Amino acid sequence: MQNPNVVNMPSRTVAPLKNVSLAYTAMQRAIERPHHLPGMVAFYGPSGWGKTIAASYVANKTRAYYVECKSTWTKKALLLSILHAQGVQPAHTIYEMVDQVASQLVSSGKPLIIDEMDHIVDKKAVELVRDIYEASNAPILMVGEEHFPHKLQRWERFHNRVLMWQQAQPADIDDVAHLANLYVPKTRIHEDLLAEILRRSRQSVRRVVVNLENVRVAAEKEGWDQVSLAQYGNRELYTGEAPVRRVIV
Repeated sequence: MQNPNVVNMPSRTVAPLKNVSLAYTAMQRAIERPHHLPGMVAFYGPSGWGKTIAASYVANKTRAYYVECKSTWTKKALLLSILHAQGVQPAHTIYEMVDQVASQLVSSGKPLIIDEMDHIVDKKAVELVRDIYEASNAPILMVGEEHFPHKLQRWERFHNRVLMWQQAQPADIDDVAHLANLYVPKTRIHEDLLAEILRRSRQSVRRVVVNLENVRVAAEKEGWDQVSLAQYGNRELYTGEAPVRRVIV
């Protein structure tokens, strides 16, 4: 069964993005580790830095089972989501479902990616993930927010089973250029506008993508096949800040 949570990347992919490479390297280290080393790795950083894009790419590349946690999830909800990704009919009890998840990881030889794992930490359900790991010894990539490693320190038995802590990095000009080629393929965006997009986006991949869409719409409307910062003029660039209140008299 195909995992509905994993995005099928187009032929012109996000692969060259810096954080995609970092997440993939972390997962490969867990997959290729010697048997006596722990197999959980963490990829973490601020919201908007492209961690989920990276995790989705890694899931496709490694054929990993992928789940994206929600704030409302319980232990049972996490297990049900993993079993759904695995194509396994869930048993009736949490104990049985843990065994099912671990058994499928062993028999398939596939890794597991748990995105937005801060929600699991906040629900104090991290020991469930450790149970899955201990029963399967499968490579597990955990994706979390900036303070994810600090949050896990409360669970020493879990924390010391992490093989690698990989920090996500802010977007740079190469990331912006690659995203421009991916999302605005019909218009060449000059480097001065790319640099301004990076600055105004405050190095957030999510904001960069929003700004590239603004450029694409403007280019389509104006018929541009290339655009510089001067040509783009005073058109809007998204910073993430709410507009200043204006009172109409």
